[in-house]
Amino acid sequence: MGVESFYPLPITHYPKPIKLKLQILGCYAATPRTITNPTSQVLEMKNHLFLIDCGEGTQVQLRKHKIKFSKINHIFISHLHGDHFYGLIGLISTFMLLNRENDLHVYGPKGIKEIILLQLRASGSFTGYNLYFHELESKESEVIFEDETVIVKTIPLNHRVYTNGFHFQEKLGKRHLNIEAVAKYKIEKVYFDKIKSGGNVTLDSGEIITNELLSFPPDAPKSYAFCSDTVYDESIVPLIKNVSVLYHETTFLESEEHLAEKTMHTTAKQAAKIAKLANAKALIMGHYSTRYGSLEPFKTEAETIFTNVILADDGKTIEL
Repeated sequence: MGVESFYPLPITHYPKPIKLKLQILGCYAATPRTITNPTSQVLEMKNHLFLIDCGEGTQVQLRKHKIKFSKINHIFISHLHGDHFYGLIGLISTFMLLNRENDLHVYGPKGIKEIILLQLRASGSFTGYNLYFHELESKESEVIFEDETVIVKTIPLNHRVYTNGFHFQEKLGKRHLNIEAVAKYKIEKVYFDKIKSGGNVTLDSGEIITNELLSFPPDAPKSYAFCSDTVYDESIVPLIKNVSVLYHETTFLESEEHLAEKTMHTTAKQAAKIAKLANAKALIMGHYSTRYGSLEPFKTEAETIFTNVILADDGKTIEL
């Protein structure tokens, strides 16, 4: 039986779902190297470009991978360790040099505003655009951004300093027009938005055409959880339950579990346990210690617990 036989219409009539796109700019721990970069990534979701963490070299990586600076309006900083935010002041300054006009929102731990403004004042630099800081200090999950398409919540993490992960969730979108059915019933364009919103259409003859005949269901909402530096902590599982994609730090292999505990980081196997408990659809690993010569052991170790494992690497694009 062919795939198309499962559908009342040819498969080409069904809209293609919009993918989540994640661009890894940097995913290694500690200091930058000529061959690796500290943590930074760009999430494309519902026409947003969210920058998550901003280690040194982030703006160089943005240029290298041809990501438009002007499309980044929201930056999320997990914690105030240098390998996660030392690139922020440089990026903010470059926005100024590029004559940015869009507002820029920065979400991060309390203290980030003072740090950035001190650097700007000391250098006699001031932005020509509105710069808004949303400082975080709650140890409970909270909504920090929301519009008609996306909601972002914090994931309180357990690290050496105040740290949050971030849970990006799509809202349920509108239904998709069944173009063939709309043409069949000669539905005028003025009714298209009503149909996408779930409404029926009454023809001039009085016949009611139900929405199910005129549209397809909306795409299932997708979600992405970014869990930055943290010790193994099962308390985050309810906050990321059934997440589409989980990024979880994996600084060490199991052979260095004693170092993970000491430095409040996670091993590959521990991250896989979190993914399994959360019923995540996929696990992306990153924040590798530079002591290791190969990343494959991280994947091998995690796959003993969880099957759908993806290795992050600098410059890697992941579409899901």
